[in-house]
Amino acid sequence: VQLQASGGGLVQAGGSLRLSCAASGRIFSFNAMGWYRQAPGKQRELVAIMFNGGMTDYADSVKGRFTISRDNAKDTIYLQMNSLKPEDTAVYYCKVSLPLTAYWGKGTQVTVSS
Repeated sequence: VQLQASGGGLVQAGGSLRLSCAASGRIFSFNAMGWYRQAPGKQRELVAIMFNGGMTDYADSVKGRFTISRDNAKDTIYLQMNSLKPEDTAVYYCKVSLPLTAYWGKGTQVTVSS
C-alpha cells in the first residue's frame, strides 16, 4: 500500500484547504487512519484520527476547525481545514494503521500567511 497526500498550498489566515490521501491498494481493514503534521523545529504531532467504526478524535488546537473523513469507494481520506491560522503551517502527513503494520504518506506542505 502506498499513500499519496495532496492538497497542500499557500493560503491566507482564515482560509480553507482540503487535503487528500489516496491509497494505491485496497484497504479492507484498518485500525485507524490519521493526519499528522510537523512544523520546523517541532516534533510530529497528531492532528486528526479516524478509528475503524467511525469514531474520530482531534488535537485540541484544531477542534471545531478541521474535519477528517473517508471515502471508502476511493480508499481516500480527507482533512478539511477551515479557519486556518499561521500556527497551522507545517508539513502534513497521512498514516494508515493496519493490524500488523502502518503506512505513511509523503507529506504535503501547508503554509498559512498572516
